[in-house]
Amino acid sequence: MKVFNTTALCIPEKHYMVDLSETVREIKKMVDAGKYFTMNRARQYGKTTTLAALKRDLSKDKIVLYLDFQGIGKSGFDTEEKFVQEFSRLTWNRRKIDSGISESVLDTLKEWRDAKEPAVRLGELFDLLSEWCEQSDRDIVLIIDEVDSATNNQVFLDFLAQLREKYISRDRDGIRTFKSVILAGVTDVKHLKGRIREDDQHKENSPWNIAADFTIDMSLSESGIQHMLDEYEKDHQTGMDTAAIAHKIREYTNGYPFLVSRICQLLDEQVGAKIGFSAAWTISGLEDSIKLLLSENNTLFQSMTKNLNNYPDLKAAIRSILMEGTKIAYNAQQDEIVQMQMYGLIRNDHNTVRVANRIFETMLYNYFLSEEELKSNIFSRAGDLGKNQFVTDGKLNMRRIMEGFKDTYTEVFGLQPEKFKEKDGREQFLLYLKPIINGTGNYYIEAQTRDQTRTDVIVDYLGEQYIIELKIWRGPRYNAEGEKQISEYLDYFGLSTGYMLSFNFNKNKKTGMNQVHIGDKLLYEMVV
Repeated sequence: MKVFNTTALCIPEKHYMVDLSETVREIKKMVDAGKYFTMNRARQYGKTTTLAALKRDLSKDKIVLYLDFQGIGKSGFDTEEKFVQEFSRLTWNRRKIDSGISESVLDTLKEWRDAKEPAVRLGELFDLLSEWCEQSDRDIVLIIDEVDSATNNQVFLDFLAQLREKYISRDRDGIRTFKSVILAGVTDVKHLKGRIREDDQHKENSPWNIAADFTIDMSLSESGIQHMLDEYEKDHQTGMDTAAIAHKIREYTNGYPFLVSRICQLLDEQVGAKIGFSAAWTISGLEDSIKLLLSENNTLFQSMTKNLNNYPDLKAAIRSILMEGTKIAYNAQQDEIVQMQMYGLIRNDHNTVRVANRIFETMLYNYFLSEEELKSNIFSRAGDLGKNQFVTDGKLNMRRIMEGFKDTYTEVFGLQPEKFKEKDGREQFLLYLKPIINGTGNYYIEAQTRDQTRTDVIVDYLGEQYIIELKIWRGPRYNAEGEKQISEYLDYFGLSTGYMLSFNFNKNKKTGMNQVHIGDKLLYEMVV
């Protein structure tokens, strides 16, 4: 019986996985066209699994040399002689897997591998590889996975320069060399000139400027997710609505492969074991799985927070987008934006920077809020202490939550309003809300409505949804527009009741709760 897998390589015969044949076909077109390129995507984005599928397909009519640079230790990049020895070792070890390496080439590689004192230079290595390509009756494709392990080394730059020279010679002089070269990793090798220093100076020219742009979408489509769930359903007969579950998973993950697989894995292995498989594979069970996902410290989340802490400017930009509603225009020449996209944190949404998916947004909200809790936990403590009074018969009393927040807000800021900044309101409300729903419900922020004056918070709690619009008071006309907007938003979610929390900074403001009817919708508006 197949299982869901979130570690290392996914194998179609062993694991439930989305069909990658269309992605492979698109990449194969680049290979057949003789392109050299980098397949750079964020951690756990399915690169290795896709490359394995690509290799199987290419091997039908080509020789594929597939190397993993994780197999070369740090000392292997100290000198080009050591690198050639390690490269020879990796290639010789593939002799039975990547058939097609000639015996004469293998003999030479073995000799270089076994040398007590490595002495072979990069030029000699490429002469041997060129000889192999000339002798071969089939085209040869070189794939190097986990290329990130090499990108801080001058030797690797020299290796790329040699590949570049052979590429140019192929087109200029008709020299036969690798049909295609694919470098896979998180780092876009075309940007290496900004990462290597020599005599305290940045490199000006990338040795990989011959690389074609890799624009193929590797995210998992909604239809692909549904077909994977159809296969699971055929085996397990849970009665799930595969189309609805696939739609919701795609909505939360934007097709990020690890997140898709991890949500399904948690549903299968933990939620299903707890409440039964029929109950698990529902929208409610899916929310339980997402709650488990957001509570764990998996390797993907660890990588994200590490990158944020290593790049303070990047962290500040992400925080500003999420917590303050700042709009940042997408600019491919801006280093911070390039880094954020390279690490999988953001995406380009109509030339605007967006956090990559809803899971990441909520995870990062929790991360930033926890930092604030460590500084001052007044609001979170107040929400935690009053938790019992905010849940009635298993349902959130959102009205009471807003009243409780108003009381806490007035107590803290009532006498010192100048200390309160507009952007802080939403952050403080989320700090108050989080411990109330923690362990039972989830929340997320609607990206399309988040700006510096308005934020929509959607709370999922035991199968019920609650829409709260948080906004800055800008006068009656603006308020009426906000009421109309949330009414339309309630229509979208099929809800009849909504909530508005307005932060009013006028000295003569009137605070408290009001009820407003707009058509068949009831809005509870709290002004603080």
